Amino acid sequence: MSTLSRDFTIDLRRLRVLRMLEQRGTVSAAAAALHLTPSAVSQQIAGLARETGVQLLEKRGRGVRLTSRARLLLEHAAVIEQQLQAARADLATWDAGQAGQVSVASLSTGISAIVAPALKSLCHSHPGLSLTVEEAEPPGLFTMLDLGDVDVAVTVHHRPSPPSTDPRYHRVDLLVDPLDAVLPAGHLLADPAGVRLIDLAGERWVAGYPGGSCAQLTDAVCTNAGFTADVRHHVGDWVALGALVAAGAGVALVPRLAQPLPVDGLAVVPVLGSPASRHFYAAVRAGSQNDPAIALVLDGLRSAADDWTASTCTL
Repeated sequence: MSTLSRDFTIDLRRLRVLRMLEQRGTVSAAAAALHLTPSAVSQQIAGLARETGVQLLEKRGRGVRLTSRARLLLEHAAVIEQQLQAARADLATWDAGQAGQVSVASLSTGISAIVAPALKSLCHSHPGLSLTVEEAEPPGLFTMLDLGDVDVAVTVHHRPSPPSTDPRYHRVDLLVDPLDAVLPAGHLLADPAGVRLIDLAGERWVAGYPGGSCAQLTDAVCTNAGFTADVRHHVGDWVALGALVAAGAGVALVPRLAQPLPVDGLAVVPVLGSPASRHFYAAVRAGSQNDPAIALVLDGLRSAADDWTASTCTL
C-alpha cells in the first residue's frame, strides 16, 4: 500500500516487533524477548513493510539491519506509543486510582527499602489498589516495561539502562544510596572514621555477578578512585558477599539499602574522599504517569524513599 493512499494504516503490534528488533539486533533475539518464533517475527516485519510500502530491513553480512526509513518510522512509533499511553490514562481517570492493578519490577534492595514500604502504605490508604512485585535487573527490567509486562520499574543508573534523555520513559528520582566499604573485622584499614578506596587498591575484592549492576558499580567506583579492583569472587546475594568478606576472602562495597548484613566478623566503614553511591529512580512508559493508579504508586514510592532518606540522616 502506498503511503499516499487514504487507506494507509499500520498495525501497532508490528511496530513494537520492529522496535524490539532494533533493540535486540537480531531476529532470533527479538523473537526470544517477544516469546515468538523467528518465523513469526519475520512475518510481522514483512507485513509492516507491505503496510508502509517501504523496505525496512537490509542485509548486513549474515544478518540484517534496519534501513534509514525503518528508523524514521520508529521515531514516529515512539510518539504514537506515548499518545496511546496518554489515552489509556485519560480513560482511567474516572476511577481516580481508587481501584486497579499496577505491577512493579525492582532490584532486590529497592524492593526491601522502597517498594515494600510503599506497598504497605498504599494497601492501607487505597485497599482497592492491587500491586504485584517482581525482582528484576536491567536491561531485562526495561524489556519487561517495554512489553507491558510491568507498569513501573525501580532501578539505579548504570550503563545497560537507557539514557535519562530517552523519550520513551518518564522518570522519578527516588534516593541516593551511599556505598560503604566492608572489610573483615580486625583489618588494619577498618577505621570507623572511614577509608579511602585507593588504600584498598592492593586488596582482593568480592563483587556481584559479572555484567550485573552491582559488579559494574564496583568497577566504576574503583576506576574513578584510580585503580582496577582485583575481583576474585562473584556472588548474587549480599549475605553471601558478607560471609566471604568475613572469611577473609576480600573486601567489598555494600550499599546502605542492603545493610545491616546478618553476618558476624565484618567491619563496615564509610568511604572517604569522593563518596560512592548509586542513584535510584522509578521509570514508567511515557504518558502512563498520568494514569491515576500508576501516579499513586509513583507518589507512594517517592514517599517511601523520602522516609528512608530521612531515617538515614538521623542515624
